[in-house]
Amino acid sequence: MEAKSNPANLILRNGRVIDPAQGLDAVMDVLIENGTIAEISANIELGSSRLPQFEQIDTNGKWIVPGLIDMHVHLREPGEEYKETIASGTLAAAAGGFTSVACMPNTRPVNDCAAVTQYILEKARDEGSCRVFPVGAISKGLEGKNLSEYGELRTAGVVAVSDDGRPVMSSLLMRRALDYAKTFELLVISHCEDLDLCCAGLMNEGPVSTRLGLRGIPKAAEEIMVARDMLLAELTGARLHLAHISTAGSVALIREAKRRGVPVTAETAPHYFTLDDELISTFNTVYKVNPPLRRPGDVEAVKAGLADGTIDVIASDHAPHSAVEKDLEFEYAANGMIGLESSLPLILGLVRNGILSPMEAVAKVSCNPSRILAIPLGSLRRGMPADLTLIDTEVKYTIDVHRFKSKSRNCPFAGMEVQGKAVMTLMGGRIVYTG
Repeated sequence: MEAKSNPANLILRNGRVIDPAQGLDAVMDVLIENGTIAEISANIELGSSRLPQFEQIDTNGKWIVPGLIDMHVHLREPGEEYKETIASGTLAAAAGGFTSVACMPNTRPVNDCAAVTQYILEKARDEGSCRVFPVGAISKGLEGKNLSEYGELRTAGVVAVSDDGRPVMSSLLMRRALDYAKTFELLVISHCEDLDLCCAGLMNEGPVSTRLGLRGIPKAAEEIMVARDMLLAELTGARLHLAHISTAGSVALIREAKRRGVPVTAETAPHYFTLDDELISTFNTVYKVNPPLRRPGDVEAVKAGLADGTIDVIASDHAPHSAVEKDLEFEYAANGMIGLESSLPLILGLVRNGILSPMEAVAKVSCNPSRILAIPLGSLRRGMPADLTLIDTEVKYTIDVHRFKSKSRNCPFAGMEVQGKAVMTLMGGRIVYTG
């Protein structure tokens, strides 16, 4: 169930506290006072006069981690509230264990000016169940022609700029975007896709697309833009973040660029380390996404990139659609999957399979996105806001989209047997979700 309360004075007892920002992994107690982390240590003792002021919760060894951060979501508001709202999307985030999300600018109207940014922040403040960090548009109207006013957007509260959903096809405009963003210490998040190579493709180009007779999207369409944007980041010295990496070639290019010292970071989404393009044989449009699901070898390469640190972040790319957009012939269905309420068990699966350690997995959704977005969260250090997630790693269940808090149901993991879930989510010491 969801819950909203005032900031609590709590003692969480006997939890496995995992905080990668502090290199901490131990069974400890966490003391939360007036909405902030007051102390983390073993067997916290309070005087008899203070103890009644604190609610005590025995976590029975569950993980206590910094509030999870999803740096790539689509909340659809303003403009497409029938798919998702800030209220429903942030509640879905809290239910999935996320205390913060960064929302992409492809709303209607596009978030390319202060007014839209302010609207999003006000709605999040009034109706949100987690923190919302808006991402502004690289170009006006996402048209790839003229840059947005980054200074205005920065002042209004954006943490990054992106034309996510569309690539910046002009290399000159992308260079100018990186230069301009650097002036305002803004991150540039790139949607890597060469539209000329995509040719209105519907799925990954390869043996499956040939067998099904569906137009293919070559891996090079992503990899060429990955290479271009990293070269431009190297030229300008601006911070670049590459969204939803899906191919083995992209992982190799990023790995090599990092070795050269290019200021680049990267993310992938759970569907790119869990699903492959063989699923398109069902013609189920829930599997239609951009970039498309790739070959099994790409899935393994993405996992290897997560394991060796080439890929810094796991983000859901939560992209809600209604049945109006999804229940169509494959050619006409919209791209996109929801993921806020299904990401955590899939990430925990990487731990059970020995691909990531618990510390590494938590870092991908806490201190790493916090560092990349330059937001002062992602840790349980004393004095920080008490944003934390309590995770039961042992509970087994079937993903049931009809119980989701999201307004949309386009989840490719519906019916999957999984293990591990968030059982309590706190934001600023306030319990925003229990389940």
